[in-house]
Amino acid sequence: MIHCEGLVKIYKTEDLEVVALQGLNISVKPGEMMAIIGNSGSGKSTLLNILGGLDRPSAGQVRVGEWDLLKITDDQLVEYKRKTVGFIWQNNARNLLPYLSALENVEMPMMLGGKHDKAYAKQLLEWVGLKERMHNKLQQLSGGEQQRVAIAISLANRPNLLLADEPTGSVDTQTSDMIMDIFRRLNRDIGITIVIVTHDLSLADKVDRVVAIRDGLTSTEFIKRNPNLIPDGGEEGGGGFQPLHRVHEEYVVVDRVGRLQIPRDYLSALNIKDKASMEFDGEKIIIKAPIQLEGKTNEQ
Repeated sequence: MIHCEGLVKIYKTEDLEVVALQGLNISVKPGEMMAIIGNSGSGKSTLLNILGGLDRPSAGQVRVGEWDLLKITDDQLVEYKRKTVGFIWQNNARNLLPYLSALENVEMPMMLGGKHDKAYAKQLLEWVGLKERMHNKLQQLSGGEQQRVAIAISLANRPNLLLADEPTGSVDTQTSDMIMDIFRRLNRDIGITIVIVTHDLSLADKVDRVVAIRDGLTSTEFIKRNPNLIPDGGEEGGGGFQPLHRVHEEYVVVDRVGRLQIPRDYLSALNIKDKASMEFDGEKIIIKAPIQLEGKTNEQ
């Protein structure tokens, strides 16, 4: 469904150049529900904006379904955003028109796309648990209910891909759990591919795969284990993402030319800065801090 290879995004002003994505690689299978995590400034929201057709890539490859987002025209981009991708923001005011009812809000993108279907709009609101609230204006709905309206709106034109940027960032824990349950049910029942960007590792724990982005590159993946293989007690591993280690297996991502990103916590623990010693013993690769010889490292 999604394939990015060597994806680069550069923001330029007259006197400043910022590289938000530095050759990022990521693939997402059709029907997958996964999360992207990373610190502020890591590039995760930039990636989501590119996948959503809200920003243009600078270089590399980025395909979503049949669309090549590096070569897409402006007219094609409008069609892509209307038919292929649904988008949910943390700030649901970007999704909603306050003077319309919940139902009218869901119908609006259908009318803009030329395929008004009131019955399907009602069904979407039922799916998100708002059957009895569909005729209410937005000011009559709670923040969590408004976010569920936003989910229904994002599905109005039957997209194949749903992108959610911090979808539970402004709601309480109970509402957050409800929203994640809605995502899981939609993913299971209609087969839509869902990509969630989040800071909340407890949300990441509820998806099958998590990709961590650091400095504009994919650094680590966490893939859900078979539940029968999860130990009864204790945490495992290291590397700074402890809440995921209970149900996810951690993998370092290796790109096409063999480069990998080692978690910063590991490097700090070994006092590795710009060079490392690497050995292969026939079964495993061993990475160590360089040996000091007469004031120089053995690589020098």
